Amino acid sequence: AEIAGLEAQGCSFIQLDDPLLSFFCDPEAREKMVAQGEDPDDLLDQYVRAINAAVSTRSPSTTIGLHICRGNARSAWAVSGGYAAIAEQTFPVLDVDTYYLEFDDERAGDFQPLSAVPESAAVVLGLVTSKRGELESADELKRRLDEASGFIDADQLALSPQCGFASILEGNIITEDEQWAKLRLISEIAADYWAE
Repeated sequence: AEIAGLEAQGCSFIQLDDPLLSFFCDPEAREKMVAQGEDPDDLLDQYVRAINAAVSTRSPSTTIGLHICRGNARSAWAVSGGYAAIAEQTFPVLDVDTYYLEFDDERAGDFQPLSAVPESAAVVLGLVTSKRGELESADELKRRLDEASGFIDADQLALSPQCGFASILEGNIITEDEQWAKLRLISEIAADYWAE
């Protein structure tokens, strides 16, 4: 109903923020699920079916993005673990057009799980952290884009911060100037990396 309401107002791009899927990447969180009598793989399948049901009646002209959030309050995070734990169960099955994946530190693992993303979907790599003000190296970001493109076509990729700069009212521990510097860096790298 919310998607239909947004479409009625002229919205043609809708991003879902899902902080729950990242818990299935985390070995400790999975252990807790088992301790509570849940089968993590069955539970993940239920989440995937729920997301697909939620977007199933969208207009063909509506693009659905899905951000798999790992936590982003006051420069803190919630869970760790690479996407390999969920890639086969989610990336080729979820009925979304764009994945927003956090890869700003080692908690996300390597890029190999991107090979499970279908050619019909895009992946926005969150390589730039929103949690700290230090500016990333342009050369390092390009190197990581090259590394990711070993598992998925570079034309399916885009670059962004790993999450919003203010997921909660208080935001992260980062200044406004540092935020703008990161956005400028992303824009410059994107213009160069995907230059035609």
